[in-house]
Amino acid sequence: MPMHTPLPPTRKDTRADPDFRPHRVVVLALDGVLPFELGIPHRIFGRPRDTRRRYLYEVVTCSIRPPGPVETDADFAIEVAHGPEALATADTVIVPASYELGPVFEEGVLTDELAAALAHIRPGTRLASICTGGYVLAAAGHLDGRPAATHWADAEHFQRIFPRIRVDADVLFIDDGDVLTSAGVAAGIDLCLHMVRRDHGTAVANEVARRTVVPPHRDGGQAQYIQRPVPEPQLATTTAARAWALGRLHEPLQLRDMAEQESMSVRTFTRRFREEVGVSPGQWLTQQRVERARHLLESTDLSVDQVARAAGFGTAQSMRQHLQTALGVTPTAYRRTFRATTAPH
Repeated sequence: MPMHTPLPPTRKDTRADPDFRPHRVVVLALDGVLPFELGIPHRIFGRPRDTRRRYLYEVVTCSIRPPGPVETDADFAIEVAHGPEALATADTVIVPASYELGPVFEEGVLTDELAAALAHIRPGTRLASICTGGYVLAAAGHLDGRPAATHWADAEHFQRIFPRIRVDADVLFIDDGDVLTSAGVAAGIDLCLHMVRRDHGTAVANEVARRTVVPPHRDGGQAQYIQRPVPEPQLATTTAARAWALGRLHEPLQLRDMAEQESMSVRTFTRRFREEVGVSPGQWLTQQRVERARHLLESTDLSVDQVARAAGFGTAQSMRQHLQTALGVTPTAYRRTFRATTAPH
C-alpha cells in the first residue's frame, strides 16, 4: 500500500495501528453536487473492517478550491475540510454527480480550475464516477476508448459529446479495471458495493449491504427503470420463478422448469424475464451461481469440487471457466485472496 501525505484525521479508531494504512478513498465534491450521491462513498466505504477491527478504508472529501463551502443542488451548502491537494493522497478517487458542470457537460472540456485539481491525482490511482460524474473523467481523457455507464437519461448526450467512449445505457455500472463508472443516483451504491466486493470479497460487501438495508447485488440493468411508452397493465412477474430457482441452484435447472413456476410458455417467460431483470434467465442463473460459489469459497472448507456441485456448476472445470470469465481468477486464487482475511462489522 502506498504511503500517503498526512491529512487531518477523519475519524477516530481506538484500535489504530501505526503500521497499517487503510485504502484511502477521496471524494471530489464539485459545485452543484447531489448530496445523496456525495454521501454514498462515505456510507459504503466507511463500514468495512478487518479481523483486527481496523477500518479497511479511509474516506476523505475534497473540493477543487481551498477548504470551505461547496454549493449543492439542494437548499444548503456543505463545508469541505480539504482542498485539491487531497487528491494526491488517494488510492481511489470518486467523482459524484453535479448539476453545475458547465463546459464539462456542455462541451466536454475541463475548466482550468478543475484541470489543475485533477492534475494532483497520481498515476495508477483507481478512478470511479457516479452518474454525471463520468463527464469529468471523460473530459479528462480517462474514458477514451473505454466502455462507460451514465444515467440512461444522459446516455445519448454523453455519447454525442464523447464519441470515443463506448457508452452502455443499459447497465448499472461498468468495471473496466482501474476506471469504473455507474448509472445514476442509487446505482452509485451498486458501484461502491462492487468495489468493496472486489477488494475484500462477498462476505464483507454483503454485510455492508445488510447494514445499509440494500440488496448486495441488484439483478439486471437500467433498462428496467426506463419508462415504456405504453406500459402493459397487470403484467405477470417472474419473481416466484427466481425465488424457486435460488433454492435449487445446485440442481440442473431447465428453462421450462422456471417457466412452469409462473404458468407461462418458455417464450413468454423468457421475454418477461428479460424485461424485468435485464438479462436472460440463463445469464441470471450463471450470475447467481457465481455469487454462491464466491460465498462458499470464502466461508467454508468445502473442496473446489464440492463448491462446484453446491453452486450448480457440476464440475470444477465448469466453475473455473465461469469464475475466470466473471472475476478473472481461478477458484483457488479467489479463496486464497478472500478466505477469512476480513471480518464484517
